[in-house]
Amino acid sequence: MRVDLHTHSHCSDGTDSPAALVRAAAAAGLDVVALTDHDVADGWSSAAAAAADAGIGFVPGMEVSCTMDGSGVHLLAYGVDPTHPPLADELQRVLDGRNRRLPATVDRLRALGIDIDEAAVRAVAGPAAALGRPHVADALVQAGVVVDRRAAFVRYLMPGRPAYVSRYAAPLRQLLDAVADAGGVSVLAHPWGRGSRTALGATAVAELARLGLTGLEVWHRDQSERDSRELYALARDLGQVAIGSSDYHGLGKVDHELGCHTTPPEQFERLLAAMAAAAGAARAAEPSVQPSPAVLR
Repeated sequence: MRVDLHTHSHCSDGTDSPAALVRAAAAAGLDVVALTDHDVADGWSSAAAAAADAGIGFVPGMEVSCTMDGSGVHLLAYGVDPTHPPLADELQRVLDGRNRRLPATVDRLRALGIDIDEAAVRAVAGPAAALGRPHVADALVQAGVVVDRRAAFVRYLMPGRPAYVSRYAAPLRQLLDAVADAGGVSVLAHPWGRGSRTALGATAVAELARLGLTGLEVWHRDQSERDSRELYALARDLGQVAIGSSDYHGLGKVDHELGCHTTPPEQFERLLAAMAAAAGAARAAEPSVQPSPAVLR
């Protein structure tokens, strides 16, 4: 069984529609795929329908932008009810922060002599509900300022670069509770990639495990083989689920093709069991919660 639990569609910063992404996953030989757009659940229904048509499993998820002790980290949330008020309110704050950042980012680019406006960014973003730096990067590529997203981040959009603007992100410890209350489970996304290891060392991960974290994204292209070995050992010692994923973004990110990393079947079964337990606990605690179960074929 080949399981990829971290992908993005054009509902956030990917380039495929949810249905096209699922069809591509089936063509790539995946048996199960999760859609984990940034801070939104907009693509779940069309992705689930496409998965049913393609005969593969689908897991609803999202990747939420968070902070921990002053550092930016990302959390994958699976099986949540995205309308549950505490979670929905936090997601809206994150989305509002993204959208408020856009004009400030454009202003900084224009001060650098780059002729770009909000309309250009929104045009390349298409139906995305969550506007982010990748869309600004795509607008810069389209304008011929840089050759690809990576160049845009390195030259302009990363922290410390001239067009970087900070924004709101959810407090990670608080979000763990919100995800659980909404009937879902939480997995740290690429915890030792992109400089996150300084915030998510072994002691911090152990604390998060005590607070209800379910798993770690152990296998990911932004983490070295040594990172993966050490993360797997940490997950084992803490009783955490160990997942592997592509973090696929379509044409928006190179070297993250579907299925480049996958989740071992026994770890996937553990994740499903945790999702079922979380859904049951949420319904028992608050019957109005309607967690979103995995759709498996």
